[in-house]
Amino acid sequence: MSEELIIRHGAPTLAGLKTGSVFQCPYQDAGMLLRELRQLNVQLSPKGLRILPLRFSQNRALLYLYRPGRLKRDLKQTDAACILRERGYCPENCSLCVAKLGKKLRQGGEFPHEIGLFLGYPPEDVRGFMDNGECKCTGCWKVYGDEAEARKTFALYKKCTRIYHDRWQKGRPLDRLTVQKNEE
Repeated sequence: MSEELIIRHGAPTLAGLKTGSVFQCPYQDAGMLLRELRQLNVQLSPKGLRILPLRFSQNRALLYLYRPGRLKRDLKQTDAACILRERGYCPENCSLCVAKLGKKLRQGGEFPHEIGLFLGYPPEDVRGFMDNGECKCTGCWKVYGDEAEARKTFALYKKCTRIYHDRWQKGRPLDRLTVQKNEE
């Protein structure tokens, strides 16, 4: 798996600006990809990050790069916890929530729109999307709440990704681009 793929899709998470990122990763050999993910976790976990596969299909894995400490905090927010409970999650146990999300993704059927909570999206925007409301704007996600704040966040994520990719192209390795934040 290329570092560039992780940086292009996960720079705000690597920088500690975002709870998590989900992205597709092509692979030839699932076993080799799992070994690469284990090596990445050895490198990333001291900095407060994890990466794991949520689903495998047709030589593509759906990967989840996230900060467990921040996710734990996010899922305990009253509005987020309410959404999760409605969908059969136990927001008090972050690891079980991630496992349940992966299971829902693997089972197919209705897409688990609560995934936005695992990416750090505002609960009011996740709820608005699930209720099929009229959104105010679209960027990294559909915004139903604070449009001005969301636009600032979108710009910040875009700038972060540009800077990280530029620094990576100039030779800075992934481990040096990853910000250490242990948020538990």
